Amino acid sequence: MRAPASDLPIVLAAVGVRAGTQDILRDVSLVFQPGAPTAILGPNGAGKSTLIRVAAGLLQPSLGSVTWGGLSAKSLQRRAIVFQRPVMLRRSVAGNLAFALAAAGCPRAHCAAAVERLLARVSLGALHDRPARRLSGGEQQRLALARALAREPEILFLDEPTNNLDPAATKAVEAIIRDADASGIKVVMATHDLGQARRLCGDVVFLANGAVVETAGAADFFSRPRTEKAAAFLRGDIVE
Repeated sequence: MRAPASDLPIVLAAVGVRAGTQDILRDVSLVFQPGAPTAILGPNGAGKSTLIRVAAGLLQPSLGSVTWGGLSAKSLQRRAIVFQRPVMLRRSVAGNLAFALAAAGCPRAHCAAAVERLLARVSLGALHDRPARRLSGGEQQRLALARALAREPEILFLDEPTNNLDPAATKAVEAIIRDADASGIKVVMATHDLGQARRLCGDVVFLANGAVVETAGAADFFSRPRTEKAAAFLRGDIVE
């Protein structure tokens, strides 16, 4: 089967994910379209990370279906994901990027120049030879983003990209996300940071207890939530 020209839109139809007797996601129907970043919001345990993995094609749903560009394609070529706690290879910063580029099919003759471009893109050029596992948390997250961008993805999934980072590190990561968005990459990000969702995202998917409670443009969601659960979440109340 020929690969689709685009993996967008991503369509989830009545998706459910079960672990034993527990429903992690319940009857989720969503469409991720090209455009501004999408924020996936919800309380802890709502299913945000699971939704990211299903939409990225890393997790097979127990029920329902997912299509990318109209096909149930299995190739992850156009998709990249950065997890909340990225694993650094036992290599230098440049070595981590060289590995990612080789895995993405970058010709060896072009790899060195590509490493330098990506390091500049995430402002890590000065740390070229440093062991990746000796970087700070914010630096590791920027390197993880650079490895994802090495794939030249059409869609970039982010799972809590600035969790436990200080304000300066968060600002640096957000600058990379903005750059990815400006370059035409569709960003789908799970975040607990409401300010971050306001700053970066054009639309919101709000989950609670594994189900989609509300979808809306970001401005409308934050100023005029349509459901009591969303309003309670924005007030900081406990949502079940």
